Amino acid sequence: MKNHYERHIVLVHPEIHWNTGNIGRTCLGTGTYLHLIRPLGFSLTGREVKRAGLDYWHKVKLSVWESFDHFHKELKPESEETALFTKNGANPFWNMPCPERMFLIFGSETKGLPEHIMSMYPGLTYHIPTTKDTRSLNLSTAAGVALYESLRHTGFCHSWGESR
Repeated sequence: MKNHYERHIVLVHPEIHWNTGNIGRTCLGTGTYLHLIRPLGFSLTGREVKRAGLDYWHKVKLSVWESFDHFHKELKPESEETALFTKNGANPFWNMPCPERMFLIFGSETKGLPEHIMSMYPGLTYHIPTTKDTRSLNLSTAAGVALYESLRHTGFCHSWGESR
């Protein structure tokens, strides 16, 4: 069965190698593209990134961009294909759209998304609800939750479940 979806996780200025490695592994497991926007808080050749992504890191569909503007100019994500994740997002994550091509955009672990990126997509910010006992979810957890929710209506679960 051919998949009729295309997913992209975009990490803007990620700082923690473990998170990026874990997200890379999730991307590989779902056929998702991973985009990293510089500056990065770690080296991609670092043993820790490879270890967090296990021995699969070389198989991840990875692109590294010098800036968000370069990424945006090249891939041209449309508003209806874009969801920006922030702890103060205007919409709960389960209300995000489910187009065939989707870009899930996350900011750094300590600073979140830069304001100039959020201003490019007004009203397209999403949050994953948590109790008041925590500031936010870990970046790799949030990326996984958002990615799988974006795949829920695509037939992903059925098409991949058949191959096991």
